[in-house]
Amino acid sequence: MDRIDKILAQWNRERPDLNVGPMGLIGRIRNLAHHLGREMDRTFAQFGLNGATFDVLATLRRSGAPYALSPSDLMAAMMVASGTMTNRIDQLEKADLVTRSANPEDGRSFLVSLTEKGFALIDAAVAAHVETQARLVSGLSEEEKATLNALLGKYLAGFEIPATEKPAAGKDALDLND
Repeated sequence: MDRIDKILAQWNRERPDLNVGPMGLIGRIRNLAHHLGREMDRTFAQFGLNGATFDVLATLRRSGAPYALSPSDLMAAMMVASGTMTNRIDQLEKADLVTRSANPEDGRSFLVSLTEKGFALIDAAVAAHVETQARLVSGLSEEEKATLNALLGKYLAGFEIPATEKPAAGKDALDLND
C-alpha cells in the first residue's frame, strides 16, 4: 500500500459518494513526474545544464546536420513563448554552446546552431540522460514497459489531438480536452 492508497482510503471513508479512483491515477502520475524530473535534473546538472537548456541543445542535435534551426522552429518543437526561447538562446550563446548566424533562406531571421563545444556537451549529456532513464524504468519488465508505454501513449493522445481531428462524442477516442 502506497501513500496514494492511504489518501484514497481516507476519502472513501469520508466521502463514499465520490469516485476517487481517478484521483489515485493522477496522484501517482504527478508523484512519478516529480521523482523522474528530480533524477533527470541531477543528470543535467552534471553537465552544467537544466531541463530547459538540455531541451534546446537536444532539439538542435536531433535535428541532424547542420544542427541549426530558426528560433521559430525551436519554439514550435519545444512549445515555448518567444521571450522564453530568446532567454534560453542568450544563456547558451554566452556559454559558447550555440551561435546565431544569418538565415540564408530568410534574410530577416537567423539560425541557432550548435558550436563544437555544444555538440560535444549534448552528445555526452544525452548519453547520460538515456542511462538515467534506463535506470529509472529498470524495475519494470520489458512487457510491463511496453504495456505502460502503450497506455500512457493512448492517454496522452487524448490531450494532444487537435479539436478538429477528434471523433464525435461516443466514439472510441477519449475526449479529455472538454
